[in-house]
Amino acid sequence: MEQPSVITPAAHAAWRADRMGKSTIFESSRVLVGLNAFEPGQSHELHAHAGMDKVYHVLEGEGLFLLDGGDLPMRAGQLLVAPEGVPHGVRNTGTGRLLVLAILAPGPQPAIG
Repeated sequence: MEQPSVITPAAHAAWRADRMGKSTIFESSRVLVGLNAFEPGQSHELHAHAGMDKVYHVLEGEGLFLLDGGDLPMRAGQLLVAPEGVPHGVRNTGTGRLLVLAILAPGPQPAIG
């Protein structure tokens, strides 16, 4: 992407019947903008990132933010910040689809050597 452009995240959703769908909207060494698409019952279990902070923004649907200390309800319009090293995840507990924008910073670093 050389010039800024208007993006409709839902147009990039990768819905899968067997597991959470993931797609990358934008990636650089400074930031990664991805999209997580959950059918009812699907989840992305607890995990943590070394050297990266993560922001989840719920675009549509409802479910749970999974956290080490207990789960938090989520719905469209809400967001959660998971600082580096903090275990986090997402589960679609609703009856419809759940679409979550995921922003990670800094972005993935290229391997050295």
